[in-house]
Amino acid sequence: MAEHKNTAPRRRFGEPGMGAVPGEKAKNFKDTLGKLLRRFAAYPVQVTLILFFSLVGTASFVIGPEILRRATNLLQEGLTSKLLGTGSIDLGKIGFILGLLLLVYGVSGLMHLTTGLLTTQVTQKLCFNFRREISEKISRLPMRYFEGQPIGDILSRITNDIDTLSQSMQNCFTQFIFSAGSLIGITIMMFITSWRMTLIAFLLIPLSFGLIGLIMSLSQKYFKRQQKYLGEINGQVEETFTGQTVVKLFGYEETALDTFKKTNSSLFVSAWKSQFLSGLMMPLMNFIGNLGYVGVVVYGAFQTMSGALQVGDILAFVQYIRNFTQPIQQLAQVGNQFQSMAAAAERVFEFLNESEEIADAAVLAAPEELHGAVTFNDVHFGYLPEQTVIKNFNCAVQPGQTVAIVGPTGAGKTTLVKLLMRFYDVDSGAVLIDGHDVRELPRHALREGFGMVLQDTWLFSGTIMENIRYGRLTATDDEVIAAAKAAHVHHFIQTLSEGYNTHLSEDAENLSQGQKQLLTIARSILADRPILILDEATSSVDTRTEAQIQKAMRNLMRGRTSFVIAHRLSTIRDADIILVLRDGDIVEQGVHHQLLEQDGFYAQLYNAQFAAG
Repeated sequence: MAEHKNTAPRRRFGEPGMGAVPGEKAKNFKDTLGKLLRRFAAYPVQVTLILFFSLVGTASFVIGPEILRRATNLLQEGLTSKLLGTGSIDLGKIGFILGLLLLVYGVSGLMHLTTGLLTTQVTQKLCFNFRREISEKISRLPMRYFEGQPIGDILSRITNDIDTLSQSMQNCFTQFIFSAGSLIGITIMMFITSWRMTLIAFLLIPLSFGLIGLIMSLSQKYFKRQQKYLGEINGQVEETFTGQTVVKLFGYEETALDTFKKTNSSLFVSAWKSQFLSGLMMPLMNFIGNLGYVGVVVYGAFQTMSGALQVGDILAFVQYIRNFTQPIQQLAQVGNQFQSMAAAAERVFEFLNESEEIADAAVLAAPEELHGAVTFNDVHFGYLPEQTVIKNFNCAVQPGQTVAIVGPTGAGKTTLVKLLMRFYDVDSGAVLIDGHDVRELPRHALREGFGMVLQDTWLFSGTIMENIRYGRLTATDDEVIAAAKAAHVHHFIQTLSEGYNTHLSEDAENLSQGQKQLLTIARSILADRPILILDEATSSVDTRTEAQIQKAMRNLMRGRTSFVIAHRLSTIRDADIILVLRDGDIVEQGVHHQLLEQDGFYAQLYNAQFAAG
């Protein structure tokens, strides 16, 4: 279809996708985290409730051992008094304290459950908004981006990266609040219970945090690689499946498989290393925690024997030190999740920050109706500054004329259409429609004036009726059928068991290429736009069908400005103007017989096609 495409770097079939350099860390972890926190700030009520319930739950969790300490000491004092014959065990008071302990732990569990529900609500809203913003962003990106970016990588940002964000945010923020609050609260209670035993326990903290920092620094780059290779895997799978015909035709199976294996191996290595390193966190922290636990128990036993501490104090402190290592371990896990979350978020924010099409000025007004007068005024254009594709291009087309654009591959035929529809803006000069510079017209109004039939058909999963009606959603069934008749596809549709209600697969595999082309032509006929773009519209049909379509096209194009891009010169003999392009310039123009009489470049192209006849 396109004779000249964007020459910006583009991944070739089977090559690794575009992404960060392997081993590269997050470009700006703090900035990415700040952006995520600002997203959370958009839900102040929910965030406030999450903080409140988290703190209440944490406080309930921290105060539990202190209540148990009092019950144990009360039991110890009662047993001692009973043995000495000076008193008895106050079971009522002990039962009250244990009931209070049960209530406190119940409140803690309820608070954490409520926090989890609120966090789920907020994170899912954030992910919903991310997907919506990406979807909206796609419509605002210039064509240059899509011609230079693997589709699979974009899909990975919508699926894998958003899923990673969802899971990580769900765990990270509430877990961080709980763990940090617990760590502070437990530290205070440990000092209150016994500052000496607290110092013994804290001797191992520098070692714990040193190991945490080391493991996080090592694992961060592998989490980044993991997200990168997931995007590459998506791109390769999408390309291989959609291009399966080409893969088999050129015997590319082994090469595609080898490429996939290499990327899959890289993904395996990065995923294995990231998970292995993060998995080391818990065993190491448990080992260090047990060392501190042993030291505290030994010291506490001597203190109890000397009467400096009671059994309840030791019991409570043992619980605190056991609980003390838990938030440290959780913070270590949160640190790893933060790395994974930051890597995914960075890719999402990178996409959302991509340069967009220049926005239409607010003052632009759409014309009430386009008539189809088109002027190319000294147009210069290149996909890259150093590579000019169209130069010194001038042409005036009157409303209702049929303009055929011919020339060798790379001459700039399809590029002209992209400039006309403002998929790209000219470097200099102007493209005018009805005297209006296309840059001064709203894009939606400009493109609503065009109907288009391309060599590459596009049909979606749905019925034949729905696919044709896509040209004009308000069309009645009778209008759809009339358009199908004009495209000479009505008879074929009637031969199907369900007729217009026949359901097409995602890629319309149950239709031939020619039949799919006829349906897209019917869709364009139904759209009834004042300007038509026909880019090799009949190249995929046989000679008999082509003749039928040409007859229908002549009726369709009557009274409409039509641009016909053609390699088969037999299809444009009746064009009002034939523009012959060569290296971005119009080298000849005129009608068919005039150009043949000139015996120039057009005649060479024509004779080359029909030399055998």
